[in-house]
Amino acid sequence: MRRFILNRTLLAVPTILGVVTLVFFLIHMVPGDPVALMLGDYATKQEITQMRHELNLDKPITDQYLLYMDNLFHGSIGMSLYYQKPVLTIVLHRFVYTFVLALFAMILALLIAIPLGVWSAYKQGTWVDKIIAGISILGISLPNFWIAVILILIFSIKLNLLPVAGAQSPFSILLPGLTLAIGMSAITIRMIRANMITALRHESFTANLAKGISMRRTLFVHALKATLIPVITLVGMQFGLLLSGAIITETVFSWPGMGRLLVESVMTRDYPLLSGTVLVIALVYVTVNLITDVLYYVVEPRMRKTL
Repeated sequence: MRRFILNRTLLAVPTILGVVTLVFFLIHMVPGDPVALMLGDYATKQEITQMRHELNLDKPITDQYLLYMDNLFHGSIGMSLYYQKPVLTIVLHRFVYTFVLALFAMILALLIAIPLGVWSAYKQGTWVDKIIAGISILGISLPNFWIAVILILIFSIKLNLLPVAGAQSPFSILLPGLTLAIGMSAITIRMIRANMITALRHESFTANLAKGISMRRTLFVHALKATLIPVITLVGMQFGLLLSGAIITETVFSWPGMGRLLVESVMTRDYPLLSGTVLVIALVYVTVNLITDVLYYVVEPRMRKTL
């Protein structure tokens, strides 16, 4: 297991470096001058030239890249051009908000998806199954920004129960979390249902009932366990996407997470901040994929031979 984790980590290094390199050169190709945005319209050419020299932006792009990679290998991902703060400090501060939102959305989605997915499979072909299928398809089809607007209209404007935007109140997480959970749970319901149907047709399901094991325990322990591998894969991928920053949802609700930070760094042409944000996102994906593989190892012992 240790060798597997080490190998996966070593294989991830060139992937992360490739992503960071690609983003570094692409952001430098975007029109616009970050120094002009920082200093404003009334800055003189001398001030702009001096600032560009201080930030090493007057050097060739290859020299800027080598300087950035040198700082990266020495444990520094630079200073933000716009905020004038260490990139790592800014990214970690925003990542906390994104992590809390993603974790809340994932837990909420599983609380919705697991009982509905199991119930839908158990009631296969009935009106219950059709209603749940219709709800899940609707949840998959509706875009997040539309769901967000509808939730704001209902719970913030009409009922005046929850905050519209920001993260000042503990209740501020409810609307963006529910927005993300609806789409995530809809996909997970379909996955659980499909795999549960196969598990319920297996002879072990009938054998457990014949042994006197209750239907609830048979469904939610024995049959559900057989569906965990594909569900873990799906949830791991979705959780990784949420941790990278739900850009649209965070923008609609003004949630100060990684998604909004990514947009802000592009708008301000903040090269170090954008590169640092992408670096953290790449590390998050690698970590989530590694955790997913470890969960395979724990849940399904027969897969240990393949790791």
